[in-house]
Amino acid sequence: MGEGAIRVTTGRSDIELESVSVAGAQSERAAPISTVFPRRPGFRRIATWLADQASVQSWTLWSPVAFGAGAALYLALPGEPLPLVAYGLLAVAAALVWTVRRLGLSRPAAILLLLAAFASAGFAAAKLRTQAVRAPIAPPGGGVRMIEGYVIDIASPGQGGPRILLAPIRISGLSPSATPIRVRVTLRGDQALPSPGEAVALKGMVNAPPPPASPGSYDFARDAFFDGVGGVGFALSPLEPLKAEQAPPWRLQFEMRINAVRWALARRIVGQMDAESGGLAAAMVTGHEAFVPRQQVEDLRASGLAHIISISGLHMAIVGGFVFAAARLLIAAWPWAALRVSSKKVAAAAGLAAVGAYLVLSGAPSPAERAAITAGTAFLAILVDRRAISLHTLAVAALAILALQPEAVTQPGFQMSFAATAALVALAEAWPRPAREINTPLPIRAVQAVGVWIGASIGASFVAGLATGPFAMQHFNRVSTFGLLANLLTAPISSFLMMPALALGAVLAPLGLGAAPLSAAGLGIDTMNMIAAWVASLPNSQMIYASAPAWTLPAAFLGVLWLCLWRGPLRWVGLPLALAVWLCPRPPAPDAWIAADGSSVAVRRGEEAVLLRPDAKLFAAELWARRRGLSPAPEEAREADYDCDRWSCAPRRNGEGPPIAAIFTRRASTIEKKAPLFCDWAEVVVIRGEAAPCPHGLTLTEADFARGGSAELYRTAKGWRIVWAQDLRGQRPWTLSGSGG
Repeated sequence: MGEGAIRVTTGRSDIELESVSVAGAQSERAAPISTVFPRRPGFRRIATWLADQASVQSWTLWSPVAFGAGAALYLALPGEPLPLVAYGLLAVAAALVWTVRRLGLSRPAAILLLLAAFASAGFAAAKLRTQAVRAPIAPPGGGVRMIEGYVIDIASPGQGGPRILLAPIRISGLSPSATPIRVRVTLRGDQALPSPGEAVALKGMVNAPPPPASPGSYDFARDAFFDGVGGVGFALSPLEPLKAEQAPPWRLQFEMRINAVRWALARRIVGQMDAESGGLAAAMVTGHEAFVPRQQVEDLRASGLAHIISISGLHMAIVGGFVFAAARLLIAAWPWAALRVSSKKVAAAAGLAAVGAYLVLSGAPSPAERAAITAGTAFLAILVDRRAISLHTLAVAALAILALQPEAVTQPGFQMSFAATAALVALAEAWPRPAREINTPLPIRAVQAVGVWIGASIGASFVAGLATGPFAMQHFNRVSTFGLLANLLTAPISSFLMMPALALGAVLAPLGLGAAPLSAAGLGIDTMNMIAAWVASLPNSQMIYASAPAWTLPAAFLGVLWLCLWRGPLRWVGLPLALAVWLCPRPPAPDAWIAADGSSVAVRRGEEAVLLRPDAKLFAAELWARRRGLSPAPEEAREADYDCDRWSCAPRRNGEGPPIAAIFTRRASTIEKKAPLFCDWAEVVVIRGEAAPCPHGLTLTEADFARGGSAELYRTAKGWRIVWAQDLRGQRPWTLSGSGG
C-alpha cells in the first residue's frame, strides 16, 4: 500500500483507498466494496465474546449466592443427612480451595471450584447449625399442664391476644430431658402482662409448634426450631407469682435483664405519648408490638408501610447514619479535633457503636441482627478505607449472616431485605453523577438538590418495590397497589423526623428529658398513620395474587441477583427469571382445604372460599384462601350449600358446593350419630376424631391428620386426590414433634 493510503476496517476485510491528488486527478482505482452480507458469527467468536464478558465480572460477589444455595439445598431435603456429611463437605470445600491456590488452573475452572467450595460450606454450615440448636419439642395433644418458668420477654401479640416467652422450669407430665427450653404462651385477654425476669406459674395447654397451615405454605415450626421455641400454648388460668427454688443460668439472667430494660422503656414511651402513636413508637425503638392497635397494623400492611413496624435495615441505617452525621458535624465544629483526628473514621466508630446499642435495645430479633450486620459491615469498611456502600460490602454482610444463620436463606425477611439492598446499591453505582458546577447561586443549588433527592427517592422506591415484589407475592400473596406513593410520602418523615427523634427520645427518656423529642416523633407517626389510613381506604389498595409454583421463587431470587451483580449486556438475561413469579401460570386451586387437626374445613366455590366453620382456624383459612387467590365468601354462601350446626356440616342435596361433610368434634356419641348419615350422600367425610371409614368415598379421621397434617383436596375424573403438608415437609428435626428435636 502506498504512502498516504487510507485503511478502513469493516470487520471482515480491509479496503484501501489510494490517496487523491489535490487537483482532483483520478488516482489508482480503489478495491471494490463487497455488498455481500457478513455471515453469522461463528462459535469461536461467540465463545470469545462470552469469555470477554465473564472476564470483567467480580466473581467474589457470587460467593454468598453459592453459600446460600448450599444451605437452601440442605433445608429442602426430604430427610436428615448424617452429621458426617457436614464434616465431609467441609473437607471437600477445603480441598477445593487448596486446589485453586496450588494448581495453575484457568480462571473459569478456578471460579467454578471456588463456587462449589462455598456451596459445600453452606450445606455443612446449615447442618451444623441444626445440630447446635437442637432441643426438645413438646408432644402434640399434651392436654392441660402446669407450667412454671421465667418470663424471658413479651412476645408480639397474635390473633388470640397478648403472648409471653417463657423459659420453663418444669412442665407437668414432661421429664426434664423432654421439656422445651422456650415456650410461647398466649395469655387471657384480661391478664396483666408481667415484666421480663419474673417467675410465674400457670395452667395451660402446651403443644408442638404448629405445622404449615396448608401444604407448601410457611412453616412456622421450622423457624421456631431455629429460635429455640419448642412449644406453644395458651393459658387457662391467670398468672401467679412463683418463688423459684434456684436462680436461672447467668446467660438467661442477662437476657432477661436486658429485656426488662426494653420493656420498661417501651412502657415509658407509651406513657409519655398518646395511644395512637405510642404503640408504634415503642415498636420502632424496642421491637415490642404489644401496644400497636390491630387496625393500625392492617392499614400499614394495606399501604405497603408494614416494614416500618419491624426493626430492619431502614431503622439501622437511619440510626447509624444519624449518629455518623452528627459525630462528623461535632468534630468539624471543634477545630482542635478536626485537625488531629479523622472525622470520618471516628464517626464510623460512633455509628458502629450506635448500631450495636440499637441491636441490644431491640432485643436482637433475627431481622435486626441481619440489619445490624449489614450496617456494621458498612461502617467497618469505612474504618479500613473501603467504600461503605458497595456490592462487595453487601456480599460480605450476606456471607456473615448466612454463616451465622444459614436458615435465613428461606425466610422472607432475608430474601426481601437483600434483594432490595442489592437493587438499590446497583442503582446507586449506575446512577449518573452530573458534573459539579462552581459558583452556582444558593437558590439554584437548593432547587437542584431537591430535584435530585425527589428523583433518587422515586427511583429507589420503584426499584426496591420491583425487587421485593416477587417475594411479597409468593410469601404474602398480596401487593400494595399504592405502596410506592405511600413510601414516597413517608420517606422524609421517617428519615428526618421520626427515627432521629425516637433515637434521641429513647436516650433521654430514662433521664426524664424525652418529652420534647418524643412529642416530635409522635407528630411524625400521626402523619404517617394518616397517610397509611388514606392509602388503605383507596379502591383496590391491595391486590391478591395466588402463589406460583415453588420453583419460581428461587428463580426470581437468582434473576434479581443476576440483574444486580452482572455487568454488561448479559445482565438482562436475568430479567425473565426475575419475572418468573409474575409470569408463571398459577396451578388450579384445590377444591377443599382441611386444617392440620381436622377442626376446620374450607371449600372452593368458583373464585370464593367458603369456610364451613367460621369460629375456628379463621386465620389459617384466610391464609389458605389468599394463597390460592380466593376471596372469602359471605356466610350466606355456606348456608345456601351446606347444612351446618356448631359441631358438623353436611352438603345440601341441591347445593352447588363440593360434596364434603365434616364432624368437628372428637365426641364419640356425636360421631356415631352423624357419621352414617354423612356417608350416605357425601363423597368426602372429614371426622376430627376416630371413626370407621365410610363404605364408599373418602374418609379422613384423626389418625390421618396426625400423620399428614393439613391437606388440600382435588376432585378429578378418577376420584379425589389429596396432598398432605407432612409429605412435602419430609422427616426433619423440626417436623418430629415430641422426639426431642
